[in-house]
Amino acid sequence: MKLLLDECLPRKLKREFAGHQVFTMDEAGFKGLKNGKLIQSASEEGFEVLVSVDKNIEHQQNKVNLPLAILVLSANNNRIESLLPLMKQALKVLENIKTGELITIEN
Repeated sequence: MKLLLDECLPRKLKREFAGHQVFTMDEAGFKGLKNGKLIQSASEEGFEVLVSVDKNIEHQQNKVNLPLAILVLSANNNRIESLLPLMKQALKVLENIKTGELITIEN
Protein backbone atom coordinates (compact mmCIF):
# COMPACT_ATOMS: atom_id res chain seq x y z
CA MET A 1 0.00 0.00 0.00
CA LYS A 2 1.29 3.48 -0.84
CA LEU A 3 1.30 5.71 2.26
CA LEU A 4 1.98 9.41 2.73
CA LEU A 5 3.20 10.64 6.12
CA ASP A 6 1.92 14.08 7.02
CA GLU A 7 4.51 16.79 7.79
CA CYS A 8 3.81 16.65 11.51
CA LEU A 9 5.00 13.03 11.77
CA PRO A 10 8.64 12.12 12.50
CA ARG A 11 10.54 10.76 9.48
CA LYS A 12 11.73 7.78 11.53
CA LEU A 13 8.15 6.51 11.65
CA LYS A 14 8.55 5.39 8.02
CA ARG A 15 10.44 2.28 9.03
CA GLU A 16 7.55 1.13 11.24
CA PHE A 17 5.30 0.60 8.21
CA ALA A 18 7.03 -2.59 7.02
CA GLY A 19 5.58 -4.01 3.83
CA HIS A 20 4.26 -0.65 2.65
CA GLN A 21 5.62 1.96 0.28
CA VAL A 22 6.00 5.04 2.51
CA PHE A 23 6.87 8.63 1.58
CA THR A 24 7.24 11.79 3.62
CA MET A 25 5.63 14.99 2.37
CA ASP A 26 9.04 16.27 1.33
CA GLU A 27 9.90 13.11 -0.61
CA ALA A 28 6.54 13.23 -2.41
CA GLY A 29 6.96 16.92 -3.30
CA PHE A 30 3.95 17.99 -1.23
CA LYS A 31 5.72 20.04 1.44
CA GLY A 32 3.62 23.01 2.48
CA LEU A 33 0.35 21.84 0.89
CA LYS A 34 -2.71 22.19 3.10
CA ASN A 35 -5.25 19.42 3.71
CA GLY A 36 -7.71 19.88 0.82
CA LYS A 37 -5.07 20.38 -1.87
CA LEU A 38 -2.80 17.83 -0.22
CA ILE A 39 -5.43 15.08 -0.23
CA GLN A 40 -6.35 15.72 -3.84
CA SER A 41 -2.70 15.82 -4.99
CA ALA A 42 -1.81 12.69 -3.01
CA SER A 43 -4.70 10.79 -4.54
CA GLU A 44 -3.71 11.88 -8.04
CA GLU A 45 -0.18 10.56 -7.39
CA GLY A 46 -1.49 7.14 -6.37
CA PHE A 47 -1.30 7.44 -2.60
CA GLU A 48 -3.88 5.25 -0.90
CA VAL A 49 -3.58 6.44 2.71
CA LEU A 50 -2.59 9.71 4.38
CA VAL A 51 -1.18 9.08 7.87
CA SER A 52 -1.48 12.07 10.20
CA VAL A 53 -1.75 13.15 13.83
CA ASP A 54 -4.16 15.98 12.97
CA LYS A 55 -7.20 15.16 15.09
CA ASN A 56 -9.16 17.99 13.47
CA ILE A 57 -8.81 16.60 9.95
CA GLU A 58 -12.11 14.76 10.43
CA HIS A 59 -13.90 18.10 10.78
CA GLN A 60 -12.00 19.76 7.93
CA GLN A 61 -12.78 17.25 5.20
CA ASN A 62 -15.93 16.00 3.51
CA LYS A 63 -15.57 12.30 4.30
CA VAL A 64 -18.15 11.33 1.68
CA ASN A 65 -15.85 12.33 -1.17
CA LEU A 66 -12.41 11.44 0.20
CA PRO A 67 -10.30 10.14 -2.70
CA LEU A 68 -8.05 8.20 -0.30
CA ALA A 69 -8.15 6.85 3.24
CA ILE A 70 -6.90 8.79 6.25
CA LEU A 71 -5.34 7.17 9.29
CA VAL A 72 -5.01 9.46 12.31
CA LEU A 73 -2.58 8.45 15.05
CA SER A 74 -3.86 10.05 18.25
CA ALA A 75 -1.16 10.32 20.92
CA ASN A 76 -0.20 12.87 23.57
CA ASN A 77 2.30 14.39 21.13
CA ASN A 78 3.92 13.62 17.78
CA ARG A 79 7.23 12.27 19.10
CA ILE A 80 8.17 8.83 17.85
CA GLU A 81 8.18 7.45 21.40
CA SER A 82 4.52 8.41 21.77
CA LEU A 83 3.51 7.03 18.37
CA LEU A 84 5.27 3.65 18.51
CA PRO A 85 2.68 2.09 20.87
CA LEU A 86 0.01 2.77 18.20
CA MET A 87 1.87 1.02 15.39
CA LYS A 88 0.67 -2.54 15.96
CA GLN A 89 -2.94 -1.40 15.71
CA ALA A 90 -2.12 0.92 12.78
CA LEU A 91 -0.65 -1.94 10.76
CA LYS A 92 -3.73 -4.05 11.51
CA VAL A 93 -6.05 -1.24 10.35
CA LEU A 94 -4.07 -0.86 7.11
CA GLU A 95 -4.89 -4.46 6.22
CA ASN A 96 -8.55 -3.52 5.60
CA ILE A 97 -8.73 0.27 5.25
CA LYS A 98 -10.72 1.48 2.24
CA THR A 99 -10.78 4.64 0.15
CA GLY A 100 -12.95 7.26 1.82
CA GLU A 101 -12.47 5.94 5.36
CA LEU A 102 -11.09 8.06 8.16
CA ILE A 103 -9.90 5.95 11.07
CA THR A 104 -8.42 7.24 14.32
CA ILE A 105 -6.21 5.08 16.51
CA GLU A 106 -5.81 6.05 20.15
CA ASN A 107 -3.92 4.67 23.16
